[in-house]
Amino acid sequence: MRLRTTVAAALGALALVVTLPTSASATVGFFAYSYTGLDGTPQIAELINPPSGECVALPEVADPNSSNPADSPWNYTVSTATVFTGPDCDGDSFTLRPVGGHASERLKLRSVVFS
Repeated sequence: MRLRTTVAAALGALALVVTLPTSASATVGFFAYSYTGLDGTPQIAELINPPSGECVALPEVADPNSSNPADSPWNYTVSTATVFTGPDCDGDSFTLRPVGGHASERLKLRSVVFS
């Protein structure tokens, strides 16, 4: 009887631990974009499992004084991605649908937030 109660309590505790949300959440998948490297050649960068609900400045183009923002975003995460022309999720924005949303090289961006 005591063993069954102990096992039931342990399983109940394990179920609670597994189902509790974590404090830091990330979206699943990757977000890719292209930018111009320091040597002038086109480069591709990815954000893998980026954080949800917080602004992510694209490190290669975060400086608003640089003349070449990123372009051609591809959203292969399970979340909607909203891209911005400014480095702090400010400026003009455009939304990319989850799992395959993309835009051409005409869309310029410096930051993104996933919802």
